[in-house]
Amino acid sequence: MPKVAVTFACGLYDRMSALYTGEVKPEGIDLNFLIIDEPRQIFDRMGKNLEFDACEMSSTEVFSRLAAGRNEMVALPVFPSRVFRHGFITVNRKAVKAPKDLEGKRIGVPLYTQTAAVFIRGLLQDEYGVDLSGVHWVQGATNSSDSHGNPSSPPLIKQVSIEQNASGHSLSELLERNDIQAIIGSGLPAALRTNPDVRRLFPDFHALELDYYRRTRIFPIMHLVAMRRDVYERHPFVATSLFKAMNEAKELALAKMGNVGTLRYMLPGMIAELDEIDATFAGDPWPYGVEANRPTLEALVRYMAEQSLIKAPIPVDQLFVPIYGQ
Repeated sequence: MPKVAVTFACGLYDRMSALYTGEVKPEGIDLNFLIIDEPRQIFDRMGKNLEFDACEMSSTEVFSRLAAGRNEMVALPVFPSRVFRHGFITVNRKAVKAPKDLEGKRIGVPLYTQTAAVFIRGLLQDEYGVDLSGVHWVQGATNSSDSHGNPSSPPLIKQVSIEQNASGHSLSELLERNDIQAIIGSGLPAALRTNPDVRRLFPDFHALELDYYRRTRIFPIMHLVAMRRDVYERHPFVATSLFKAMNEAKELALAKMGNVGTLRYMLPGMIAELDEIDATFAGDPWPYGVEANRPTLEALVRYMAEQSLIKAPIPVDQLFVPIYGQ
């Protein structure tokens, strides 16, 4: 029986590289792995034109589309990108010294609907009691005067105070000038390295992240794997085959990372990081599947509802296609 041809667009992460090299091959699939290292390009091309059979995709964009009844894609519980976000809140220290100082401020964000921004707002509300209802959001690229991207997400459920940055300056430059008082999102402003008035809200962010995970079991998921629904309906086995292959590739990457005779990555402190992974994550910081990620996924859909991306939280099991033989 001939294999099913599947074009898959994703960044070349360590956990995906064995799929690209062919060291791991998904059963029954002839995989064409397209390396696209700028996620926003993938999201916009898939969101507008369903350009790939499967791809890395923004979690909030997929969930908001499904919640709105836009069913052109299905989701697999594979998570190419996840990042703790305590370190991605930068402020002008003249205006913001503590989390509650963010209330009522002008805050820059690449996209209000960006998954990173959703998690950061939820974190600020849950952990620090910040009321963000009076914030005015300035939306644009962090380190250029352009827009961040052109998502095809459904409209917000309720009106939110958002303006597009049309100043001719980047969000980073606006933060230096105190035209905005903070930036949240997936990147860091260039001014963090050059201007002493720009700093992280939480300088000790790594310790806070570990404590946060130990208490909540939340390790924020940024991206998942999405597949065109028509491909899935024609070849439903493809979802399980991709899941199993991606999990095998991830396990292989973990094993290679743990070979400490020579450092696989240019991280001088990697030995200590590996010890931390064992102590905090029981050796696997990157589990796939719904059950292992339930606290994170439930937090995300709750935040999306609270922030007007969807009408109400959706049971997370309903967001993913079934995977057999996990």
